[in-house]
Amino acid sequence: MERPPKKARIEPSSKKPTTTLSAKLEKQKKAAAAAKDAPKPILKGKGKEKEKAAPTPAADSTPKFTTAKPKPKARPKPLPQAFKIIAGSYEKLLYGIRGTLHASSAASGWEVHLRPVFIFPAHVSCIKAAAASPDGGKWLATGSTDEIVKVWDLRRKKEVGGLMHHTGSITYLLFPSKSHLLSASEDGTLCLFRSRDWAVLRALKGHKGPVNCVAVHPSGKVALSVGKDRTLRMWDLMRGCGSASTKLGKEGETVHWSTEGTLFAVQTQSTIDIYQTDMTLIHSFKHPSRIHNIKFTPRVSGTGELLLVAAEDKKVTIYSVSRDPDIPFRVVGEMIGHSNRVKAVQTITLALPSSSPRPSTTLVSTVSSDGKIHVYDLGDLPAAASESPSESPLEVAELAPIAEYDTKGTRLTCLSLAEDDGDDSATAEVGKKRKVDEEEEGSEEGEEWASEVEGEEEEEEEEEEEEEEEEEDE
Repeated sequence: MERPPKKARIEPSSKKPTTTLSAKLEKQKKAAAAAKDAPKPILKGKGKEKEKAAPTPAADSTPKFTTAKPKPKARPKPLPQAFKIIAGSYEKLLYGIRGTLHASSAASGWEVHLRPVFIFPAHVSCIKAAAASPDGGKWLATGSTDEIVKVWDLRRKKEVGGLMHHTGSITYLLFPSKSHLLSASEDGTLCLFRSRDWAVLRALKGHKGPVNCVAVHPSGKVALSVGKDRTLRMWDLMRGCGSASTKLGKEGETVHWSTEGTLFAVQTQSTIDIYQTDMTLIHSFKHPSRIHNIKFTPRVSGTGELLLVAAEDKKVTIYSVSRDPDIPFRVVGEMIGHSNRVKAVQTITLALPSSSPRPSTTLVSTVSSDGKIHVYDLGDLPAAASESPSESPLEVAELAPIAEYDTKGTRLTCLSLAEDDGDDSATAEVGKKRKVDEEEEGSEEGEEWASEVEGEEEEEEEEEEEEEEEEEDE
């Protein structure tokens, strides 16, 4: 007899029943609705972890960056109390003069002391251009008729190397920022270098002749250049290409932006033309003598800008800048003291000692063919009077130099000013504490420059040795 088959024994399963797709979707909808009504969680952490934890915003929600806490504003950089004057010459000599501010019993409460730091032949021919990098003045670039741009480390007093990318004399050098150098040459090109490795980022071509001068807008995005082809060209530094050009009908010798970047000046011999950014000519005036250099600078007392004009008449003339076509540029001051043509003028803003009633001032430095370097205090210029279209003459103030250095006959050609710590030991300590960054690459190469004092001691020793040898021979 066959046994009847056993019935299958069904035990209750411990596993949860399988959820269908429709149930899953329904569950997700309920969860999404609940999450929408629930308060947003406070997120902790930073970076990618925070981004992962954050819910995806709706299409009409505010972007994340607008809800982020604003970054605290960077503290304004303190003004330096010392500076370096860099001057080139026809005699191939490069001068480095340190200027420091000291408290004194004078009416101003302070005075400037000038001391030579280095004097040496930097090129094999005439030095035509010099430029120091901003924000600390680490780099110095010099250009010559030898067609070479030489780069120097001002902190270590060493030569970094030579940039041999031009095939003509170097006519102008400019640091738009501490990370880039712009050069102009008689070969008709401008070169943009990167200070990290001194590589050429762009070679800007467009002029059909030597380039005389280049000026970068305060924003650092565009540059203007003038040359012997009688054109004014605008360059897009972001893209590294030319963006516009116009015929001036005359050779522009120098071009400079105002400090705010709303105006620019083109100088030709003794004429200065003032343009707005849309190329509208709003002023054109003649200086009594041939002009060699111009410089825009803000007033120390009051508001507004000034235009400094270095010329053949042995002085620097100070003009008040007017943005109104109906109000002309007027002479408000003169910087006197040179006995020959003034070749270049530059400015630097410094913090004054506590003994001074003013917290800061702007110093003006000039170089002349008489071989002298002068320093003036622009704060000595009286505050601006109310401007009006009246033709009544304004009182012209005369500013005498507050400090002077005599090179004893050297024909000075170019000038640049750089910030300085004011002390070699202080500079060394700061250098030790600085982080090694991209600017430090390549700064170990080259030889240390001989200072004037060292050079004089060596010459005296050589002369003494020669005298001793002559006495022995006798």
